[in-house]
Amino acid sequence: MRIALIGAGAFAEKHLDAFKAIDGAEIASIVSVSKAEADALAVKYGITDTSDSYDATLGRADIDAVILATPTPLHAAQAIRAMDAGKHVEVEIPLADSWAAAQAVARKQKETGLVCMVGHTRRFNPSHQWIRKRIDAGEFTIQAMDVQTFFFRRKNINAKGEPRSWTDHLLWHHAAHTVDIFQYMTGEPLVAMNILEGPHHPDLDIAMDMSIQMKTARGQILTLALSFNNDGPLGTFFRYIGDTGTYLARYDDLVTGKEEPIDVSQIDVSMNGIELQNREFIAAIREGREPNASVSQVIDCYRILGELECLL
Repeated sequence: MRIALIGAGAFAEKHLDAFKAIDGAEIASIVSVSKAEADALAVKYGITDTSDSYDATLGRADIDAVILATPTPLHAAQAIRAMDAGKHVEVEIPLADSWAAAQAVARKQKETGLVCMVGHTRRFNPSHQWIRKRIDAGEFTIQAMDVQTFFFRRKNINAKGEPRSWTDHLLWHHAAHTVDIFQYMTGEPLVAMNILEGPHHPDLDIAMDMSIQMKTARGQILTLALSFNNDGPLGTFFRYIGDTGTYLARYDDLVTGKEEPIDVSQIDVSMNGIELQNREFIAAIREGREPNASVSQVIDCYRILGELECLL
C-alpha cells in the first residue's frame, strides 16, 4: 500500500518513525507547500518522492491513501478533497476546527464509503487500551476522570519548538483527545457540561488557560484542565478513578494511583500509539471495514466541542 504523507512538520516525523515498523505499506511521497522542507525530510528518511502540490498528488493512480499531518485549519477541506479524489484518508487530530466543518467531512465519508479515520491516538495507546479491556471485562468502572493537558506555548511553535504559521487551540485540538476518550471509555451520554477560559493572548488571540467539566447519565465526572502557560512537565496526563482502583496513563505508560508501574507491553504488537493507529488505518482499508476512530465514531466529540464553544 502506497501512502502520501501530507505535511513535513513535527508530527509528520512521528508517522515516518512509526512506518519503519509496518510491513506491506510505505510512505511513498512527502508533500508540503515548502518543497525544501519536504525534500529535507525525505532525505532524512530515505524517501525519493516529494511534491509541493496536494492536488497533483491526489491525481496519482499509484497513491492509495493519504495521511494529513497539516495545520488544523486545513484538515476538513483536505480530507474532503482526498475522498473526492477516491483516496482513503487518515486525518490527524482534530478532524476540524468547527462543528459545521466536521459534519461536512462525515457527510463526504458516507457519500463515498471510503475509509476516513481521525488520529484520536489515545484509543490506541497501550495504557488506555489496558483500561478499556478492564472495562469491557466488567472489572473496572470509571467514577471520575481527572486530566491535565499542559504545554508552554506563548509563541506559534510546534512540538519541536520550531516556528509555525498557524495557531494551535486548546478547545478544538487538545480538548478533543480527552472529550473523545471520556466518551469512548464510559459509553454514556452527557447530561451536563461547562467550560471556562482565561484571558486571551494579546498576539495569538487564543485562550491560554481553560477548564472543562462534564457529567454522564451515570454520574461519571470529567475534570479537564488545559494550559499553554505551564512552565513544567509537558503533555497530557490522565487519572482514571474507578470502583476497583485508580490508574494514571501517561501516553504509552501506565501506573497505579500509588505510582506502581503496570506492564502494558503485551497489550498490542507495539508500544507506539501512532504506529498502532496507522496499523488500524491500513488494516481497515485492506479489510474493507470501518476503523476504530472512524469519522462516524468520533463525530459526536466535535458536536460537543461546538456546544462548548457556544458556552464561552
